Formats: sequence, structure tokens, C-alpha cells
Amino acid sequence: MTGRWTLAKSQLSLIEGTPLSDEPGQGAHTIGGYLLEIVSRYGPAEAVVLRSGDYRLSWSYDDLLARSMDVAKALVASRIGKDARVGILMTNRPEFLSSLFGIALAGAVPVPLSTFSTPSELDYLLKASQISLLLFEQQVLKKDFHEMVVGLEPVIAGASPGALVSERYPFLQHLVSLGDIGEAAGAPAVRQGGAVEAWDTFLARGSGVIDELVLARADSVIPSDTGGIFFSSGTTSLPKGIIHAQRAFTVQWWRWPRSFCMREPVRSWTGNGFFWSGNCSMVLGTAFSTGGAVILQRYFDAEEALELMELERASFINGRPHQWARLQAARNWEKADLSSLRYIPRGELMWEHPTVDTDWVVPMAFGTTETMTVCTGMDADTPPEYYLGSFGKPFPGNVLKIVDPMTGETVPLNTKGEMCIKGPTLMTGYLGKAPEECFDAEGFYCTGDGGHVDEEGRFFWEGRLTDMIKTGGANVSPVEVDDVIARFPGVKRTQTVGVPDDLLGEMVVACIVPLDGVELSEQEIITFVKAEIANFKVPRRVLFFTDEDYAITGSEKVKSSVVRDLAAERLKAETSPAE
Repeated sequence: MTGRWTLAKSQLSLIEGTPLSDEPGQGAHTIGGYLLEIVSRYGPAEAVVLRSGDYRLSWSYDDLLARSMDVAKALVASRIGKDARVGILMTNRPEFLSSLFGIALAGAVPVPLSTFSTPSELDYLLKASQISLLLFEQQVLKKDFHEMVVGLEPVIAGASPGALVSERYPFLQHLVSLGDIGEAAGAPAVRQGGAVEAWDTFLARGSGVIDELVLARADSVIPSDTGGIFFSSGTTSLPKGIIHAQRAFTVQWWRWPRSFCMREPVRSWTGNGFFWSGNCSMVLGTAFSTGGAVILQRYFDAEEALELMELERASFINGRPHQWARLQAARNWEKADLSSLRYIPRGELMWEHPTVDTDWVVPMAFGTTETMTVCTGMDADTPPEYYLGSFGKPFPGNVLKIVDPMTGETVPLNTKGEMCIKGPTLMTGYLGKAPEECFDAEGFYCTGDGGHVDEEGRFFWEGRLTDMIKTGGANVSPVEVDDVIARFPGVKRTQTVGVPDDLLGEMVVACIVPLDGVELSEQEIITFVKAEIANFKVPRRVLFFTDEDYAITGSEKVKSSVVRDLAAERLKAETSPAE
């Protein structure tokens, strides 16, 4: 079982997991230490794979360490010191991984940045992150990051590498541009000049740095040192910089195989960016901690994803229900051989493929970016009847409490309130925020999520307190509704909101973006949902939108208030008399 708990005489909702030191499978708790440990275990085994057409690149664990050492040496030669922040603006490619680990080996702090960023968003991220050096991919699809970066600050074009002086970005000194992968025919040359230098030139600078110096730096890092900074995706508000310690990364990397009950080398596919903490945590942990391999797709494309899963014999795939729907709609869906797949989180749509045969079901868990993904859960082999619809118990080292959101007082067992958490994977804070703005007086992070715990110490999640729909006196979790709708063929994205209603208080409204070329019926959706969940949770209305109606910038969800306003306007327009 995952976690023990002690019941106070007052029967309060305060649940404590087992000590982290007792958790099986844990190893080194620094990022550099983790890399060195997995390399010592699995050195010559394949660790990283990238395919692009006929091109296939494969790195062993030994290669991953060697490439990471190259990056670390270049950073040392560039005078990047302890705790300096280094930005990574790249798609899923091997250099992202060698950068992540190389930055950590050098004693610096990796800061993954979203490749969905617009110029204004990138400007904000560069200022907020206070990075000293940016490693960026010059071209991502039609987005020219070289042009974007140089265009952000006029002095970049006139400075020399390592000598940038910018009042707008006062910590930024180095800019390193990475070109296309492999020997792609017709690939544009890596552009450099001014403060921007080419990747190979950057790496060459470190040729005189000895291994021992890098390893000495890595050895000086401790688990509580800063390990990385992730930015939450924002729509109407600015992204928050979430600071994580070294052990937040590594505890979760070691934990995933145990929680998922993976007992063999796992080949983990992803087409989602590593600038999302969940992807960085889950994909790397399931592959590297088992001696398996990370199968990289630079950006999600449904047909290519199916080809990769088949050719590389993927056993774990990490995506979202709307992506599974796009796979089903791909031209090569029926003919793809997906018999190697075993571990598929939220994979009901994938299980419908004729070659997929697995009895593995993802264990229910709760987590946030602030806790570096999961903080409660159970192991995959826990009998379903023990879950009872819960999201498990606190993982080792974590302490959970349920409080009254108005008073902050811990509530009795089985009483609904706000879920608060602390433990070894909890963020150390937000950029620019004092501790008291991030945590309560006892050091708990108050999540804004509602729920309760029972006598067994199980946490029952009931949705975001701010997003919960109150309809006819009953609470409806929009996530529960969306999980059902996402399984309907042809749904690309779904987001359920509560729209003000004179009779019900709030009316449950599902806002759906169909796959390109697919026509969906409101009544068919309602009938489908009605067969799955209680009647009061079923949407009264289903509205259809396009991606352009409410664009996303790094998450499949948009701030609920934005979607609620769009839905209300649509419904109002439907009932208003024509002018």
C-alpha cells in the first residue's frame, strides 16, 4: 500500500505518508547523480531514439552521459556558475536531454521554455526566468525562433557571444542556436552572428575542460539545491515560474516504475514537450529508471506517432485523450501494429485498437505542477475495489490535510474542504513570491482543489474549488464530464463549464472542438454522456467551436472563465431575436 497514516484523537483530516527513506527503488537524489547512477547500471543499452523519415539516431546511456558532459564543459568554459539559470527552448530531440543533464552536471539550473511561445510570451519568459544563457532551436515548424529571439532586443545583433549587455534581459549573456536534426537534406544552415553562436561552436569551447572538474561540480550539488524551473501555461494571466529542488525531479523519476508496476525495460514514447513537468517526469522516469529508452517525436503528428510506436516497439505512451482521438482519425490507424503497447494512461480510446491487448490500468493519482506531478496515488496492482473512486493515499514523504477554505482550519475526516500538501517533491516556491505567498504557516501548499479523506486515509478529489459547477444545488466536477466526452469519437478538445442560469444557478455546458472534417451531434454527445454518469452531471447544452475560437498556448485547457464567457455569449445569441 502507498502510505500509512496516523489518526489524531480529534479525527482530523491529516494524513501522513510513509517516510521517503522507506520507499523501495529510490536512488541518487540529485539530477547529475541520477544520470551517473543509471549510466552505471545500463551503460551500453539504448537510451534515446529519434526518427525523422529514414533518419534514425540512437544514443546509449554512455552516449547520453558523454553528450551531457559536452554541454556541461561548454557551460563551464562559458563561465556559467553555481545556480545560474540556463534556458532550453527546444522540441523533443536528444539535445534537449543532453542539455537538461549537462546543465545539472555543471551545477546550473535548467529552465525549459515552451516552444508554443509567441514573441510577447517569450519576452516575458526571458525576463521572468532571469536566465544567463539560452539554448534554442532556430526553427520549429513555421516558427523562426532565431528571428524571434534577435527581434526581441536590438543589441543582440551587435553584441558578441558571451558579451551581451541588455537592460531588458540583464542576466542574459549567451545565446546558442541549434539547427535541424541529423543530415536533413536542404536543411537551412545554422544562423549565427552577433550574440548568437552555433551549437557546435558552443560545444567546442568546452574541449579544454577536464571531466574531473565537471564531476566535482556535480558532486557538490545536494538534493535540496534548485533543480529546475517550470512555467505554468497561462491564458488570461501570466505564467507562474515554479521552482523545484533537485530531489523533486529524481524522487519522481525513481517512483514512476514502482507506482506503475513496471518490471522490465520500458520504451516510452512522447510527442509532447518536456517543458511540461508531467512529461519530463513521467516519460524520463519510466524509461531511464528501468533501463529502457525514450522514443522522441519532436512534435505531435498522429500518423507519424503511430509509425513510431510500431517501428520502435513502444510499450508506454504518454499523451492526452484528445490526442488518442486524433490517432483514431489518422489514415494509418487500422493498419498500425500496436501490439507492443502495454502502459497507456487514460487510454480507453487506444484500447479499442485491434492489436492492443493489455490488462494494465493506470492507477488513479492526484498531482500538480507544484508537486512535480503526483503526490497521492496507489500502485497499479492495487485492487480496484480498494480505490472506491479515490485518488489514493499520500506518496512516501508527503503529508496531506483538508482545510476549511475560509478559515484554514483542518476539518474532520469525511468533511469536504481544500486539499493542502507538503513533501519532498513540493516546489520550493514561485519566482518573485515570498514563502508566505506560496505556503501556509505550516509549510503546506494549498492547491485550490476540493475533496475529502476517509478513515483509510484515501483522498477523494472533487474538482477545482473555483471551477466546480453548482447546478440545481448539486456540485458537478467539469473534469469528470470532460473525461467521458473525450472518449467520444471525433472529439479533439472538450471543456465543460457552468453558465449562469436563472433556474439552476448554473447550467452544465460542454464546449467541444471536433477533429478537422468531423461533424458531431449535440444530442449524440448528450446521449453518450447520459449512459456514463449521473443525470444531473449531464450537459444541458453542447456547443461546438473551432481552435481559433479559443486558442491554446501549451495546454489543452483554457482558463475556464474564458470558455464560460464564450459559451454564455453563444447561448445568448441563440435566444436573442434576430435584428
